[in-house]
Amino acid sequence: MSEILINKARSCSVTGHRQLKDDLDIERLKDIFYKLIDDGGYENFLIGMALGFDSLCFTILQEIREKRKIKLFACIPCESQDKMFNLEQKEKYKKMLESADEKIYVSREYTPYCMQKRNRFLVDNSSVLIAYLRKEKSGTSYTVNYAIKNGISVINV
Repeated sequence: MSEILINKARSCSVTGHRQLKDDLDIERLKDIFYKLIDDGGYENFLIGMALGFDSLCFTILQEIREKRKIKLFACIPCESQDKMFNLEQKEKYKKMLESADEKIYVSREYTPYCMQKRNRFLVDNSSVLIAYLRKEKSGTSYTVNYAIKNGISVINV
């Protein structure tokens, strides 16, 4: 794993499902990010680089980075994360990695626990978690519960 110092008090992470539904209010999500940056002093955004909500947040934060001084941290569970992505998803993923200010590989090799390890890394290195939680039994649910257990603020969009 990379040795990058992250100011937890100024860092926000995101977690969410791969499948997005019509109930996701993208404008509200943007407003939350701007409020965290402008009113809360947040400058670091940790993204787990999964499809769906993570990719959406990364794209939104790329746009915000053109107007605000923030850093995007690509927190990658393993080097082969994109192995099962289709060609279009792989291209988008590659561009996001190239755009990230920092790349952090939580594990080099895939293991049955590397996604969970990545999720814990996100929570352990931030003081607020933005979540898109719609299913109780999921990696997102695990991450939200881990954040709550560890006293991290959770905003469920």
